[in-house]
Amino acid sequence: MDNTQSGKSGFSNSDNCTCDCKSLDKILDSYNNDPVRLMDILIEVQTQCGCVSDMAVKTIAEAIGYSKVDVEQTLSFYHFLSQTPTGKYAVYLNDSAVAEMMGRDEIAKAFVEEIGCEFDSVSEDGKIGLFSTSCIGMNDQEPSAIINQRVFTKLTKEKVAKIVKGMKNDLEVEDLVGTDVMSNILKQGPILTKDSNLGEAIKKAVTMSPEDVIEEIKQSNLRGRGGAGFPTAMKWRFCRNAEGEKHYVFCNADEGEPGTFKDRVILTDRPQLLFAGMTIAGYAIGSDEGILYLRYEYKYMEEYLEGVLTKLREEGLLGKDVAGEKGFNFDIRIQFGGGAYICGEESALLESAEGKRGEPRDRPPFPVVKGYLQQPTSVNNVETLCAVAKIMHKGAKWYRSLGTLESTGSKLISVSGDCAKPGVYEVEWGFTVNDILELVGAKNVQAVQVGGPSGNCIAPNEFNRKLAYEDLSTGGSLIVIGEERDLLK
Repeated sequence: MDNTQSGKSGFSNSDNCTCDCKSLDKILDSYNNDPVRLMDILIEVQTQCGCVSDMAVKTIAEAIGYSKVDVEQTLSFYHFLSQTPTGKYAVYLNDSAVAEMMGRDEIAKAFVEEIGCEFDSVSEDGKIGLFSTSCIGMNDQEPSAIINQRVFTKLTKEKVAKIVKGMKNDLEVEDLVGTDVMSNILKQGPILTKDSNLGEAIKKAVTMSPEDVIEEIKQSNLRGRGGAGFPTAMKWRFCRNAEGEKHYVFCNADEGEPGTFKDRVILTDRPQLLFAGMTIAGYAIGSDEGILYLRYEYKYMEEYLEGVLTKLREEGLLGKDVAGEKGFNFDIRIQFGGGAYICGEESALLESAEGKRGEPRDRPPFPVVKGYLQQPTSVNNVETLCAVAKIMHKGAKWYRSLGTLESTGSKLISVSGDCAKPGVYEVEWGFTVNDILELVGAKNVQAVQVGGPSGNCIAPNEFNRKLAYEDLSTGGSLIVIGEERDLLK
């Protein structure tokens, strides 16, 4: 069956959202009618049919043993899932603060004029839907939009005209205009530098006992890079010692904090590093399954990442007897979100991965005791797991030599806004905000937003502060705000 949300023909352009029963049954069969995989089912139906119709909701509910209301509750929670038609081409224009700074309003007007419909509506012929969406992880190349799971960056009025003309002429999405997403790694440090044999890192880990692997991570003083800074080894030890039928490794790649895009770069340029870290985590906590929870906005990476995983299996670094270690079986699958900022919170992420609304759980119990499917689960950030692989290859002593006494290692920073060189910079903890502003070519700065809207907005008299857990902690973003901007907007 052709794929509507990939811009392919074969589906009606009328007001009706249709998905024939045979196709729907095929989707359900591919997930064994498993209610835990409800997110995958809904996303695939949305992709193939342009919406999840009332008929589809009823069919899904019957197949997985849920009530219609249960399915609708999950469906209604996620931004990129809809019960009404979103068009053969669904255009989602980023409306983040940096997008506004980079000319989003002009691009929005161009889309409205070229398509002939307002935002949150579909063109009269049902072909093109126009919507807004929050930060899609492209702050270094705004204005940007997602069209049928493909990302279009550095949009201009001319590009918009060409894109819309192509959609009206039924072109494939990939043929509308160039869709290159730049990595923009502008400063490499100890994590991003390609100086480690990741196969050797895994092989080294499996020659040690799981307890010794955890001890090595403890000696490195690695702390979670998602912002909270919880000691990684402590989390792993709690998880390993928790009783359960099965243990799980989760990588939190729901990079939803506005202004953050470092995970996007890792997933594009260093995915093997991440997967090695997940594998080592699996060995340490006694898990045979890892799940990469990836935000919907990065769905364009799916084919590439699946290819990387396939190659790792062929090399014996995933699957049965990983790295030649008899009895250590570990594999990784990708679980996509549906567009919900709150799913960056670990318990909300786990709820979503179970096919539910992404609502945070009451704690305790914590995920390390009762996480995914009520089993012990270690949820780690992308950057944290990359650091694990490097530590295992180069040693805890090497890692402790980087950064500060309390904040060892390095930090990846996503820098955007009013600067000459937006992109990803890896710096050792202890770097000052002034140091970074100099690197990115930022002048006449009135403020810097550190760590997204939930972080700190600092004035020039604080630019000498250090990025460190003991001073200015951050999950990984700096938005530079020039003197010409109105901070109250």
